[in-house]
Amino acid sequence: MQHNLSDFRKSYQKGELIESQIPLNPLDFFNQWFGEAANHKGVEEVNAMTVATIDADGFPGSRVVLLKGYSVEGFVFYTNFESNKGKAIIQNPKVCLSFFWPALERQIIIKGEVEKVSEEESTIYFNSRPRGSQIGAHASSQSSIVPSREFLEEQLTYFEQKFEGVSVPKPTHWGGFLVRPKSMEFWQGRANRLHDRILFTKDADQWQRVRLAP
Repeated sequence: MQHNLSDFRKSYQKGELIESQIPLNPLDFFNQWFGEAANHKGVEEVNAMTVATIDADGFPGSRVVLLKGYSVEGFVFYTNFESNKGKAIIQNPKVCLSFFWPALERQIIIKGEVEKVSEEESTIYFNSRPRGSQIGAHASSQSSIVPSREFLEEQLTYFEQKFEGVSVPKPTHWGGFLVRPKSMEFWQGRANRLHDRILFTKDADQWQRVRLAP
């Protein structure tokens, strides 16, 4: 099977990145872009991001997860610590996050180091989740091999019955990761493939900014 995709292309013309208009702190700039994406009718799940890790076999692994918070400290998402990504992060706590909002012709690429959020913070977030999601966190041993879909449904039923009439506790193997950014690249599509790329890198506590060739 062979498919030629050379005609799949478009011209990017929806924005520009001019240094004089960019905040000096990339987290302020992220907040600006995130707000614009959140208010754009063409963007679905604005907080969807790709998390890339280095797995135990030496290969990179990537998957889409949902950003659940950000601040001057960094970016927070939640997962099963015993999943493939959880194990990879614990073994090598360096990751790359990427956001892509096609409707705005924008990308943000973030490299950072990871640490667990506090148990208290994880519990507060877990308690805010829909009950079905809480029970699902118990029912699924994420990334493990299961015999069938029916097995998962049976596990769900088991934990629904187990926690009937009571609050669902947070599993001990489930919680949040905080990604502290070391570099943040903002990409804006431009005509003729001369895209704007502005890279911030952190040196000690100071952010440095440069423009990259597309």
